Amino acid sequence: MTDWTGRRVEAEVGAVAHGGHCVARVDGRVVFVRHALPGERVVVAITEDKGGSFCRGDAVEVLSAAPGRVTPPCGYAVPGGCGGCDWQHADGPTQRALKAAVVAEQLSRLAKVEWPVEVEELPGGLGDWRTRARMAVDRQGRAGFRAHRSHRVIPVSYCVIAAPGTVDEVVTRTWTPGAEVAVSVDSTGRTHIASGSRVLGSSEAVERAARRDWRIDAHGFWQVHPDAADILAEVVGQWAATPSGGCAWDLYAGAGLFAAVLAEQAGPDGSVVAVESDRSAAERGAENLADLPAVRVFAGKVEDVLAAEALPDPDVVVLDPPRKGAGSAVVDAIAARGPARVVYVACDPAALARDVALFAGHGYELRALRAFDAFPMTHHVECVALFSR
Repeated sequence: MTDWTGRRVEAEVGAVAHGGHCVARVDGRVVFVRHALPGERVVVAITEDKGGSFCRGDAVEVLSAAPGRVTPPCGYAVPGGCGGCDWQHADGPTQRALKAAVVAEQLSRLAKVEWPVEVEELPGGLGDWRTRARMAVDRQGRAGFRAHRSHRVIPVSYCVIAAPGTVDEVVTRTWTPGAEVAVSVDSTGRTHIASGSRVLGSSEAVERAARRDWRIDAHGFWQVHPDAADILAEVVGQWAATPSGGCAWDLYAGAGLFAAVLAEQAGPDGSVVAVESDRSAAERGAENLADLPAVRVFAGKVEDVLAAEALPDPDVVVLDPPRKGAGSAVVDAIAARGPARVVYVACDPAALARDVALFAGHGYELRALRAFDAFPMTHHVECVALFSR
């Protein structure tokens, strides 16, 4: 087949697909198109073609625009530019509708579950929300972000989604060529920057969520939207409903956010098992939860801990797995202990859908689902799902 890379084609843009692009068909081939919206007619510049039935491209000219199209507020969010944002060319309601369509499509295709999805807006709007970022440095020592599906660094002087105190504190400095720079701003407003041995601020951050202060690694895992941790903790608490004196598991526990909520519900006579694979995060979690004697923290892979430890049977299980999802070993281990409810926090719709199917195989049905736009301008979406037998 002829390599289409560099070719320009006209295309009618079809449905949105998982990953921040839409699907078009040209001469019998599927083209995954960025910078387009469903229903548009565009000129597509083919950027990647490895043969086979599909290739990738950017909409470089819009011949017929969709109603939700807007001018991207960031000058770097263009074809060939920064790859960090996917939907700056869409207004807020359109972005959330696209994400809802993706979640529903993944559930339908991978789990055979038809579910009406609404993606809920978080406070603060579309910009200035990202409190943690990793930046790359080009050969001239300028910080920036990588182009889409590329190692090429796009130097930037600003970022419209970055919270004040993050990117703006990095781009005014010169860095070691080829380095990476991690930057965060915590709930106290303090900025933390690390690049190799160069540290500005502190290695410890203080975050506030679920009516508690959390001392965590300044560049470790924490929700990047300033309102996400509180909202997720609230939903998890409502759906977990751990009985007083009962037992709850918090798997992939991180700093212990959900474990704290579960411990408050279980009370002093209950028990909460928190499992985290990152030993440093587990140690931080144990420190953060030291005032809650009901909580036991285990460091290790979730599947290994569940197989090796004599854990009490849970009334409820909360899990917040990484992007790849929980997988069959963890789902099998949870189902074997027969919890009444499972609350699943997911950052990837495809992984969620695969695990929905796995839970269904054990008789656990999806009972409720909420989705949140915790990553505006990008294709990412955070979901919380409730299962019961």
